[in-house]
Amino acid sequence: MELRVGRKYRLGRKVGSGSFGDIYLGTNLTSGEEVAIKLERVQTKHPQLIYEAKIYRILSGGMGIPNVRWYGSEGDYNVMVLDLLGPSLEDLFNYCGRRFSLKTALMIAEQLIARLEYVHTKHFIHRDVKPDNFLIGLGRRQNLIYVIDFGLAKKYRDPRTHQHIPYREGKNLTGTARYASINTHIGIEQSRRDDLESLGYVLMYFMRGTLPWQGLKATTKKQKYERIMDRKMSTSPEQLCKGFPGEFRSYFEYCRHLRFEDRPDYAYLKRLLKDLFYRKGFQNDHMFDWNVIQLQQSRGSRGSGPERRLGAPGEEGEQQQEADIAEDANGRERPVENNGDEPYAEGGRSGRDALRQNGDKYDSARGEGRNARDGHHSRVHNESSRRGDLSREAGGHRSPNRNGDGGSRSDSRLSRRSRNDSGTRRRTPAANAAAANVEEEGSAGIRNSTAGAAGSARNSRRFTNDPRFRERASNFSNVANVDNRLSTTLLQAGEDDQAGKEDVNYY
Repeated sequence: MELRVGRKYRLGRKVGSGSFGDIYLGTNLTSGEEVAIKLERVQTKHPQLIYEAKIYRILSGGMGIPNVRWYGSEGDYNVMVLDLLGPSLEDLFNYCGRRFSLKTALMIAEQLIARLEYVHTKHFIHRDVKPDNFLIGLGRRQNLIYVIDFGLAKKYRDPRTHQHIPYREGKNLTGTARYASINTHIGIEQSRRDDLESLGYVLMYFMRGTLPWQGLKATTKKQKYERIMDRKMSTSPEQLCKGFPGEFRSYFEYCRHLRFEDRPDYAYLKRLLKDLFYRKGFQNDHMFDWNVIQLQQSRGSRGSGPERRLGAPGEEGEQQQEADIAEDANGRERPVENNGDEPYAEGGRSGRDALRQNGDKYDSARGEGRNARDGHHSRVHNESSRRGDLSREAGGHRSPNRNGDGGSRSDSRLSRRSRNDSGTRRRTPAANAAAANVEEEGSAGIRNSTAGAAGSARNSRRFTNDPRFRERASNFSNVANVDNRLSTTLLQAGEDDQAGKEDVNYY
């Protein structure tokens, strides 16, 4: 029996689920275009979809914002139909061996700062900035990064008067602990500065491979959040950014000195990182690491002899990954919202994680593969025909160059607390490769992809020419061109993963 929503869309197979709804692949009956369809039961305890749909409507038309095609109710379900998007930055991070080059991190950074700036100009803060909530587009927009998942977003000022929400303390942690700002940890109401600080942690995660507060053990979530907060506050910007250009330390120092109501100087932050980009001699060709790896693989497949592998982990590394997963199974982080005054959204685990725990681990691009990628960067860039100013994002958008009233140097009490110079234990990426991806994923899961679970694989058709990658296509979830056997495996793995894990969903 064919199921339809909004009279215009055919409901396809289920491709993922989150804590507050399920995601399906859909088809526009008129054009044949594939879309993402998000379903939520009308009688759910914490309705989320109607709130998120309203925010998407407010943000509509912005660069890197998915379009809501239709929203309404069908029987017992609230339904939202959105654009189908590609893989998340977390998916691509795994594809690239869980580390991005400086060039890729800087190209990502400018787009993400612009996305947050746009959301802020529409009077909202995101409050859950993390790699899973940024997806690349499809086709000609494959170099454009989208921001998704506004279930925890909050209006921080009145749209008419621009009156800022009041400063408050004693708030519960809202967001994902791994990337939460220090102010969020200590219970201060979030504002624009906190989104930007979280983005800084995302960038360091991309370049370092892990953050110092990953893999901490505790018996309860409260204790774990406290341990993360203590480690985060005792890690100074100098320690966090050690071995990386000083611009990243300056980024954190700027964000942590902003006052609660300050408007960040987005142009300053973009210029800070753009100047670093030019000083390093990088070319503005939008050749991200995942594009470079795929280009090298496609060239290798045309040559004679066996295909070069990208440094798959050895047996010892796989055993270590399995051990880390087992240790972290009861301590992973999720977005938390316990205040009761805003929508609550806790996240489930994706089928991708379930497959990993059942033995289908990602290939790593470290070792010979990463060296080859880095060594060939300049050659690949010279051959690329794509050029343009770094500030011109894939669709030709230039973010507003506004000078704000940011740059204030108050909140000294919090700054002193956050710059405690006590040491921090550095964990090796090899020991944390799986733990880093499993714990604290918060509301990660296929729901985070605004149907990214479905769309991620669709955009990855250019990756699936690699036979090895087809076997791991669950990294980017399911689409029509992935065989039914793989689809069945992914969905079954996701269902098995949910069974018996009461800590995955909180309602």
